[in-house]
Amino acid sequence: QDNQSRSRRGTLRGIHFQTHPGQGKLVRCARGRVLDVVVDLRRGSPTFGQWESCELSDENAHQLWIPVGFGHGFCVLSEMADFVYKCTSYYDAATEAGIRFDDPDVGVEWPSDIELLYSERDRTAPRLAELQDSLPFAYA
Repeated sequence: QDNQSRSRRGTLRGIHFQTHPGQGKLVRCARGRVLDVVVDLRRGSPTFGQWESCELSDENAHQLWIPVGFGHGFCVLSEMADFVYKCTSYYDAATEAGIRFDDPDVGVEWPSDIELLYSERDRTAPRLAELQDSLPFAYA
């Protein structure tokens, strides 16, 4: 499945994932700039709950592969951004899940110099500690 979203500066989406069967994503920013964030959600992983980020933009033309077992989010840094992602499985609302983008136990460092815009769903998502025992992803 291919998806595209257009968002304005400060829009924060995430941290999202699909539970069953999981969903890998190849993401890029076709227009503008975003801070892209990935969180390890694999139980038993030595990096469980840790995050990494990178800037994706139309200028650097970088892409990022996000395997099954990782949560994903991004924040728009430019005035507008077109975000494109290819997925390994179709979207299924019944298996969509997420963790709070500002979970203090994860500690993602989102941009502090812009006003963040986020959905009620993302603001009220559970913390990782509330989900960790029920996550279907295991480190192999």
